[in-house]
Amino acid sequence: MSAPLLSIVDVKKNYGAVAALDGVSLDVGAGEFFALLGPSGCGKTTLMRCIAGFETPDSGRLTLKGEDLSGVPPYRRPVNMMFQSYALFPHLDVFENVAFGLRRKGESKDVLQARVSELLEMTQLASFGARRINELSGGQRQRVALARALAPRPALLLLDEPLGALDRKLREETQFQLKEIQRKTQTSFVIVTHDQDEALALADRIAVMRAGKVEQIAAPEEIYERPATRFVAGFVGETNFIEGVITRDGAAFFETAFGRLPREGCALPDGARATLSVRPERIGVSRNGAGVAGRVEDFVFRGEYTLLRVRVAPDVALRVGAYEGRFAIGDEVTLAIAPDAGVLFAEAR
Repeated sequence: MSAPLLSIVDVKKNYGAVAALDGVSLDVGAGEFFALLGPSGCGKTTLMRCIAGFETPDSGRLTLKGEDLSGVPPYRRPVNMMFQSYALFPHLDVFENVAFGLRRKGESKDVLQARVSELLEMTQLASFGARRINELSGGQRQRVALARALAPRPALLLLDEPLGALDRKLREETQFQLKEIQRKTQTSFVIVTHDQDEALALADRIAVMRAGKVEQIAAPEEIYERPATRFVAGFVGETNFIEGVITRDGAAFFETAFGRLPREGCALPDGARATLSVRPERIGVSRNGAGVAGRVEDFVFRGEYTLLRVRVAPDVALRVGAYEGRFAIGDEVTLAIAPDAGVLFAEAR
């Protein structure tokens, strides 16, 4: 494999008694769209600021393009940042906002004109060059900020919650545009977000963070389908946590409060307490099929499917995705959980 563009090794950063970063290690490849995902206070913004040079780690090592970043000030790093607030200049038009970094670098008029025109075309703003910032919509401002950040051709672009100010529909539309622009420029992007859907939609790989540590680094599909920890399973997407005990009778079974579930590929020993994390869409539901008996307690219409809450034991209700048929509160149903559905975590919590 080729050397990573950005390498972070055992980085630690404390604020008093609080460990904002507690031994973080990860790599970002050239041309990769990488996401730092986690709840507020997990350390993702601190890590981004360390990469940019706005914070200095207490220990550890950061290298970019093989160069140690220790002591390198922000303005000398081949890194640019797009802020959540966009930080555009209201007294300048769109063209001059995008050209700002190029003028500071002393680029010639011809180079500046060509680069700004290229980026305005790429961000679908070719006819907006003379507009003032206050004449633009939120989505258009976001694209101006992106074009300005990309103009000096940084090796790495950091995006701090870049779509947070947009409404849901515009945010979803902008995700496609952002990914397309990243592919066209082949610039490495690192996005910081607490929005799991955003990370899953945009990133080639995701680092899920919690309390200053990295819980898992993987492609979106693996993060969702094979979470490494119970925290990742609960934070990324909806899931059911089912408590039980492993029993072995030739094959492996998971004994729960609502019955015995066969488990394929289970490596846990007989008698081990565990938690099964299973996504709502991995549980089949029917009115008279074989499986776990339950009663519909509530439901939420989600467009392409209906999310049911089904009581299967006095203390256990499962969320189930119903993609066919109509169900009402009080309906008797049966649930089917495949032997390979979900992920087992040892030791119930």
